[in-house]
Amino acid sequence: LMKHFYSRSVSEDLGCRRGDFSRKHYGSVELLISSDADGAIQRAGRFRVENGSSGENTDYTPGTWHRTDVHLENPEYHTRWYFKYFLGKVHQNYIGTDAEKNPFFLSVVLSDQNNQRIPQYHSILWRKTGTQKICLPYSPTKTLSVKSILSAMSLDKFEKSPREIFHPEIQKDLLVLEEQEGSVNFKFGVLYAKDGQLTDDEMFSNETGSESFQRFLHLLGDTITLKGWTGYRGGLDTKNDTTGTYSIYTIFQGHEIMFHVSTMLPYSRENKQQVERKRHIGNDIVTIVFQEGEESSPAFKPSMIRSHFTHIFALVRYSKQNDSYRLKIFSEESVPLFGPPLPSPPVFTNHQEFRDFVLVKLINGEKATLETPTFSQKRQRTLDMLIRSLYQDMMPDLHKVNNMLNRRSFSDVLPESPKSTRKKEEARQAEFVRLGQALKLKTTVKGDTAANLATTSFCKKEPWESQSFCSNFPHEVVCADSWGQSLLVSTDAGILLIDDGQPSVQVFDKTLQIKQMHVLEALDLLIARTDKGKDSRLLVFRLSAVQKDIETKQIIRSKYDCRENKLERTKGCHLYAINTHHGSELRIVVAIRNKLLLVTKKYNPHCSLTSSSVLSSPESPVEEFQYIREICLSDPPVVMTLVDGPTGDSDNMICVAYRHQFDLVNESTGESYRLHHIETNKVNFVAAIDVYEDGEAGLLLCYNCKC
Repeated sequence: LMKHFYSRSVSEDLGCRRGDFSRKHYGSVELLISSDADGAIQRAGRFRVENGSSGENTDYTPGTWHRTDVHLENPEYHTRWYFKYFLGKVHQNYIGTDAEKNPFFLSVVLSDQNNQRIPQYHSILWRKTGTQKICLPYSPTKTLSVKSILSAMSLDKFEKSPREIFHPEIQKDLLVLEEQEGSVNFKFGVLYAKDGQLTDDEMFSNETGSESFQRFLHLLGDTITLKGWTGYRGGLDTKNDTTGTYSIYTIFQGHEIMFHVSTMLPYSRENKQQVERKRHIGNDIVTIVFQEGEESSPAFKPSMIRSHFTHIFALVRYSKQNDSYRLKIFSEESVPLFGPPLPSPPVFTNHQEFRDFVLVKLINGEKATLETPTFSQKRQRTLDMLIRSLYQDMMPDLHKVNNMLNRRSFSDVLPESPKSTRKKEEARQAEFVRLGQALKLKTTVKGDTAANLATTSFCKKEPWESQSFCSNFPHEVVCADSWGQSLLVSTDAGILLIDDGQPSVQVFDKTLQIKQMHVLEALDLLIARTDKGKDSRLLVFRLSAVQKDIETKQIIRSKYDCRENKLERTKGCHLYAINTHHGSELRIVVAIRNKLLLVTKKYNPHCSLTSSSVLSSPESPVEEFQYIREICLSDPPVVMTLVDGPTGDSDNMICVAYRHQFDLVNESTGESYRLHHIETNKVNFVAAIDVYEDGEAGLLLCYNCKC
């Protein structure tokens, strides 16, 4: 038996460990060589090439892949534990040094934020080599010490035993440490290359792009004006237009993305190398190259771009013949493998799916690049410097403090405070939580975390800031909902569709008085409640049918034209609610005095909104809804909200407000649970807002106390 020892590259090692699968689906490693304009040979290093090709024995159908394969790797709600589980909640932070005299920080919180709702400890150990995260079970009978937590993380010996940090400002510093794991927002380069262009000077010198390139940019995101832009800017100038007037921007799965588009960055006739353009795109980790020309044209190679920083190139070609995009990925060999794998062949006829695939691939690619030695060593040096600096700032203050609280160093993580210090401890915890919640809100608003509530609005404002849509609207507004870039408004003059700067369009006349509505574009539905006492009903319309009436100007509907749109059993309803977090099933709960009706939309796996499905669907969607059950309450609800359970199987709830309380009602059993009681003579209920974080539900209860 003979063993052969040899050195190999990171990518080769990864390829061997992943085996035949990696070679088929993530490409082979090639030494890419090209020549410059003078014919001199250039070595651009070794790149892994992904072109979707696979072996003869593959089971994949060409050009197809499973939609579930396209997902972000290491999403922030898995990696950013401190922001999710700790910030804004009562938790403990400790400081110490290991046997090698390297400082470390430990954070511990008791949380039940998991699908089973079982309490458990989340712990983060901050060291210069990175963070360690661990979940430990909670037992009411067995105490958990800081020493046992550190031992579970293979840290048993200390130069200085850990001591607890009580100052609430430590939350800011630990959040900075966590941010070293990588940005949640991204900047990607987009380089336009004409057919036959083989050098970066030629590509960067293109003043404008083709029509197909403009369509590709429109697919990637929205065109925004840089001057005055308040969102993520990706290093572009938003004050003086020194980096161009416009750019392309989008938000994808909570991540803000700014594209550095070569044709939108400043062009210089005197500077043939276009240094200003290269300054931005050449410093992007990931660059998209949109290359014109047929497949027989000379292909792009990473060696054509002189950049030591760009590690991933995504080559995009557009085919007019079948209106499709072809994708090819070049990754510097030290970049770990990242998904999703390209389909075979890597040709996309569905443009929206192509966009999703490209954005997921590029985000995963940048995250993978940050694990290469070039970036990981830099991150480790930064982390070491920050931890040592924070340690030096903290230790003098800890030596000054010598009270009962510091005896918790190796005691229970969440102990009972002595009676003499309980009030002081409660006040400290209240201030600790207040600062943490303010910091969490500020971080979210600033865009430094993946936010599920982020939108692609051009006028990105803070959540509490209003935006003027129509400054001189002549009618009294009853209710409204957004429809695309427009607003569907119920008024005393009927239902109007208004758009900024455009004349309003009458959709329904004033015989139809709508008091509550929801526009569900993804389901092609408009849900509305007409409020006329015993004659009130719940109506459902197909948005595409309403849109057709508007475009053809055939009819302005009255209530007499809506008889086919009435949902059965809803006569006399005074309130309804829908599940805002719906996935495959839309649920509606309708209140008729103290009776609740649960209605669902029948699930149709083929009901995606396409032109063919719209043509084949009946105008009224009433038949798509079915009555499920009836629940009786003690009083008519004033506020009502549907809350999705973690499994969706017999654990969905309805939050209702009446009298002086908020209750939770189980959809399946009808059992009610007291959620919150208001100690006041008169109360005005406002709302119960369902808030979801990574699929887990929370409720924000809103009400006013009357004097």
